[in-house]
Amino acid sequence: MSLLGSIVSKILHPFGGGDAQAKPADAPASTGSSDAPASTGTATGGSVAAGSVDVEEVLNGMAAKNGQSLNWRTSIVDLMKLLDLDSSLTARKQLADELHYTGDKEDSASMNVWLHKQVIKKLEENGGKVPADLKD
Repeated sequence: MSLLGSIVSKILHPFGGGDAQAKPADAPASTGSSDAPASTGTATGGSVAAGSVDVEEVLNGMAAKNGQSLNWRTSIVDLMKLLDLDSSLTARKQLADELHYTGDKEDSASMNVWLHKQVIKKLEENGGKVPADLKD
């Protein structure tokens, strides 16, 4: 499973749900212009109404049970640690590749900021309700 798939699965489907695959980074976003009911593909390949999983609530709940003080709201490293995922530079570079990062991967500070924004965006695209202050 991809790192992005693991992130999406752990947040949007914290109690399991099979082999998770997040919507690919190059998948077109829904414009909502279809006559069909609006729904968003999820990490499990199913369909969940957009905004049906409260990302903030799930992550705050995880943080409350975690012994570390992690700032998941702004740090991709802390978000990955909270999800019990490898947050090493190598893992973050892998995530950057999955999300088609075109910047300098040796500039980890810039890459990390970009990664966090993209992960939040992908959570929303996959059915997560994202707090307004985390959106671009």
